[in-house]
Amino acid sequence: MNELSGFGGRVTSRDGTTVAYERDGDGDGPPLVLVGGAPGTADGRALAGLLARRFPVVAYGRRAHGGAEREVEDLAAVLAAAGPGAAVHGTGTGGALALAAAAAGLPVGPVSVYEPPRTDAPLDRVSARVLVVDGGFSPAETRRAARELAAALPRARHRTLTGQTHEVAPHVLAPVLAEFLAEELREDRAAGTGWS
Repeated sequence: MNELSGFGGRVTSRDGTTVAYERDGDGDGPPLVLVGGAPGTADGRALAGLLARRFPVVAYGRRAHGGAEREVEDLAAVLAAAGPGAAVHGTGTGGALALAAAAAGLPVGPVSVYEPPRTDAPLDRVSARVLVVDGGFSPAETRRAARELAAALPRARHRTLTGQTHEVAPHVLAPVLAEFLAEELREDRAAGTGWS
């Protein structure tokens, strides 16, 4: 049993900061950790509720201050509690954080990101399979950056959601993420490797 077996709780980051999380769902796949786009909030409840029908989903509150290194440490604590190979999805700056964590070698399964800003993370170090998603009604520069990000990652694919902007509708994003994660889970189970 892992530390995230209840509906909510706390983990301690490397610097002693307490990180609160919420857990939803009892699906049969490995957990999915949601990294929200706004530090200081545990946003993503609607998305978590939709995905929890198929996967255990963990959403946590990002710290408002502390910098990228501390945020990677926070995500590491949540991932350690969630269990090895948890998938990660990040929206906006949460996507950049998810990629930074994967590049830093945290034990992540598949990673999906929705319109992350440019990141200084060494993308060639991201060994996880990545889904990069953007909205069809987002600015052209945002869509171009998403395509360029997918091309820069060793194991990535790109998808555009028709009619969506940076404020993506959870009911539109959820089935795309669920399909990606289910496909990755099927492939890894067939290979006998799991997500990690």
